[in-house]
Amino acid sequence: FGSFFVIMAAQANGYPRDADIDEDDGLTIHQLMTKGDGLTYNDFLMLPGYIDFSPEVVQLECNFTKKIRLNTPFVSSPMDTVTEVNMAVNMALLGGIGVIHNNCDAEEQASFVRQVKKFRNGFIADPVTLSPDNTVGDVLKLVDELKFTGFPVTEDGKLGSKLLGLVTSKETDFLTDHTQLLRDVMVKDNLIVGNEGCTLAEANELMRTKKIGKLPIVNAKGELVSLTSRVDLMHNRDYPQSSVDGEGRLLVAAAVSTRPDDRQRVEMLIKAGVDAIVIDTSQGNSIYQVEMIKFIKSIKSDTQVVAGNVVTQLQAKTLINAGCDGLRVGMGSGSICITQEVMACGRPQGTAVYRVAKYAAKHGVPVTADGGISNVGHMIKAVSLGSSCVMMGSMLAGTTESPGNYFYDANGVRVKTYRGMGSIEAMLKKGGDSAKRYFSDTQSVKVAQGVSGTVVDKGSIKDLIPYLIKGLQHSCQDLGERSLDDVRTASAAGKLRFEHRTASAQMEGGVHGLHSYKKRLFSSGPGAN
Repeated sequence: FGSFFVIMAAQANGYPRDADIDEDDGLTIHQLMTKGDGLTYNDFLMLPGYIDFSPEVVQLECNFTKKIRLNTPFVSSPMDTVTEVNMAVNMALLGGIGVIHNNCDAEEQASFVRQVKKFRNGFIADPVTLSPDNTVGDVLKLVDELKFTGFPVTEDGKLGSKLLGLVTSKETDFLTDHTQLLRDVMVKDNLIVGNEGCTLAEANELMRTKKIGKLPIVNAKGELVSLTSRVDLMHNRDYPQSSVDGEGRLLVAAAVSTRPDDRQRVEMLIKAGVDAIVIDTSQGNSIYQVEMIKFIKSIKSDTQVVAGNVVTQLQAKTLINAGCDGLRVGMGSGSICITQEVMACGRPQGTAVYRVAKYAAKHGVPVTADGGISNVGHMIKAVSLGSSCVMMGSMLAGTTESPGNYFYDANGVRVKTYRGMGSIEAMLKKGGDSAKRYFSDTQSVKVAQGVSGTVVDKGSIKDLIPYLIKGLQHSCQDLGERSLDDVRTASAAGKLRFEHRTASAQMEGGVHGLHSYKKRLFSSGPGAN
C-alpha cells in the first residue's frame, strides 16, 4: 500500500526494459492517459506479463480507507435497490463491504447497521441482554428486529450483572401466551458457560462438544461479560476471508447526505457501530461536504469517512484537505445515471480514476472506482488506473441479496426493480435522503439525474463474488502480478504496459462471427447450468 503511493506520486514514465525490445512496445499508464482524450474502461487493454505462479496465490487485499483493509476489493453501492442488511452481511462475509443506503429514515438505517454488526461477532462484547421480568413478547420483538435468536438473562437485564439463564427460540417458538415472564421459560438449570479469558477456539470447541448454540462467558463472580454462538463457528469455517473489525464483527459502511439535519443521522450511525461513513453526493466539491467531514470527525475522530463523488484533482484536494479517509470516484458513468446527459457535467470513468488516484496517492488516500463496472475486465482496469476498490451497483442489482421482490415482466423474464438514486422515483420516496444527494430536497421541481428500470435475476452473490474473485486472480496472473497492490505499483512504475483500442479492436475483442451463441460466465459447481 505504502510503496504504491510512493511510486504513484512519483509517476515514473519509464521502466527498465531489455535493450533489444522496443521502448514503444506498449504505452505506460502516463502515456496512455495524457493524450487529451477522456477514456473509459473499454478504450484500452493491458498487455500480458510473465507467468511463473498459479492464480490461487494472487492476493486481493486492498484498502477501502486509510485504516480499513478488505480481503477483496468489492463494495456494494448505497442504493435502495442494492444494499440493505442482507447485501451488507454477505458482502462482508465474502471479504468486501456493503454501504447501506440512506433513502430511509435515520432510525431504520441505524437499525440496519446494528443488524449487520450483530450478525457475526466472535465474542459479542455487548450482547442484547434481558431481565427475568421481560416477557416472551419482548423476545419475539427483538427476534423480528435483529434477525437472530438467543438472549442471556441477567439479574437487572444488563451486561455485567449475574447471569441467571438463557432464552432461545426453543423456549419461545410454540408459546401462545406472549405475556409470560422469562423467569418462567428461560433455561436456568445446568447452564453451560465459558470462563472469562478463554479463547474463541476454546469457546467454539466447548459449543461443539456440548452441542449448544449459544455460550455465555462469565467472570469468577458469575457475571456476564460476553457471548458467542455456534453460528459464528460455522461462519469462521465457511467464510475465512470475512471482513471483520478488531472484535470479530462484520464491517459495514453507511451513507449520509450533506444536509444539516443529517448530523443526527451521523450520530445515530456512529452509536450503532458503523465502521465507515460514505458521504453520498453526486458532486462532492462543496462547502457542505467539507463541513460534514469536519462534523463527523468532531463526533468521533477515528470514524473513517469516504468522501465524494469526485472526478478531478481539484475536487479531491478539497476533500482531502478537509480530512477524508477515502475518495469515491465517478460522475455520470453508472448504467442508470444520466448526469452527463442532463447536466453536461462529469468525466469518462477511466480518466477520472487515473487523475484522482494519482493525486490522492500523494496523500495516502485510497480511492474507490464508482460507476461503469460491468465485468471483471473493468475491475482490473480500474485497479491498474490506481483504484483500490470497485463499487458495484448494477452488477449486484437483481441478486437474491438485493432489496425488493422478484416479479415477471411481460416476456416472462424474472426481474427485480433497479433505479438510480437520482431517479424521480427514488427522490420522491418518503423519509429518504435521495433528493438531498442532488440538492433537490427543497425544490418543487426535481430534475432527474437517474432512471428506474429492471434487471434480470442474477442469483446469489454467494456464486457471483467467488466468480469475480477467480476472475481477478486470473487477470493478475495474465499480467504477471501476484496481487492487486502489485498491479497498481507496476502500472505506476511504467512496468505494466497498455494499448489504446479502436472501435474495430473493441469489436474484435468481443464475441463475433457467430450465427448464435450462449454466453456463460461461470459454473458454480459440477454439473451446474
